[in-house]
Amino acid sequence: MITLEINGSKHEVDLPADTPILWALRDHLGFTGTKFGCGMSLCGACTVHLDGEPIRSCVTPITAAAGKKIVTIEALENDETGKAVQQAWVQMGVPQCGFCQTGQIMSATALLKKTPAPTDADIDAAMSGNLCRCGTYTRIRSAIKSVAQAGGAK
Repeated sequence: MITLEINGSKHEVDLPADTPILWALRDHLGFTGTKFGCGMSLCGACTVHLDGEPIRSCVTPITAAAGKKIVTIEALENDETGKAVQQAWVQMGVPQCGFCQTGQIMSATALLKKTPAPTDADIDAAMSGNLCRCGTYTRIRSAIKSVAQAGGAK
């Protein structure tokens, strides 16, 4: 039995130690906002925060999260920076198909929390592991910059 702290609540899971966080979240605990994309840490759709750092939950075993805090997209509306990022995503019309957006938003939020006024190079580095099949990269950059300029990154 492993205890996971997700979005401020503790959850007991009885799963093999090598079970990826993604499957514990989606299949066993009902946190379906985190998406499965590639299963190989290449696309970023499964991004969650582990102790504030963006990680790929499809390849991170649940044992890596023991004693740490997991934050998923479901909790970002309660986070000032996360909420600002979500609002900017809507205002800038970032999503097309929307599939990658959970991971994009999680990565952007982590970036803005660490670097409230990111440069283009900072944005490129933080977002480079997130693929958007629709190619909305220009709008993603604009949304991140708008949050930074509005002072919404805290």
